[in-house]
Amino acid sequence: MEYESFMDLVTKRRSYWEFRSDPVPDGYIEKIVDAATYAPSGFNCQPWEFIVIKEQKVKGSIVDLIANHRPPPGVKLKAARPSHPAKDPMGFKTAPVFIVLCGDTRVRNFAPPPMQKDEKRWLEVLTSSLAIAYQYMHLAATSLGLATRWVSAVASHRVEPELKELLGIPGEFVVYDMLALGYSDFQPRPKKMRPLAQVLHLGRCSDKDFRTEAEVEEYFSKR
Repeated sequence: MEYESFMDLVTKRRSYWEFRSDPVPDGYIEKIVDAATYAPSGFNCQPWEFIVIKEQKVKGSIVDLIANHRPPPGVKLKAARPSHPAKDPMGFKTAPVFIVLCGDTRVRNFAPPPMQKDEKRWLEVLTSSLAIAYQYMHLAATSLGLATRWVSAVASHRVEPELKELLGIPGEFVVYDMLALGYSDFQPRPKKMRPLAQVLHLGRCSDKDFRTEAEVEEYFSKR
């Protein structure tokens, strides 16, 4: 693949807020999961498990779990997403397929000894491994002409226990994230990008090479 083709793929990858009811071919779902299994992982532990949900009743239960644990009306999270022109304020409940990505914590027992003893380092490796696999899923779906939505609420400490019980996920597993998958006619707003010259640093740096706190606040105030 040429670089231009790769960049075309990554720039087309966006988060969609509405989905059509058209079914997603099983072969496409397998391709997306298969691509994710080639992601790099710490000490090649491959901690991932993928749970595909297509049954409407189960999807509805997941939507209800998340909705029941959302902040009450009037309470806004810091740096919350601004109003969005979508019919579905949750952004994913009409997707025909949900894919829950889980991580098996038992692989830690086979990690290099220093990592087994270092909780922070272990969690970083597990999270990074799952994050890369998750991104591969998004890119694979985009290459197949499918839309995706990042549903991070499933990993919250309030939702995760109930979701694991609902789906029969063993206690040793952690829920990383859920991918909402389907076809969409929704047109995302143009993505605000920080200039490459602002984020690229060569060699040694100093405070002046990075954004000030005021510039960070300005960025979020204009989103």
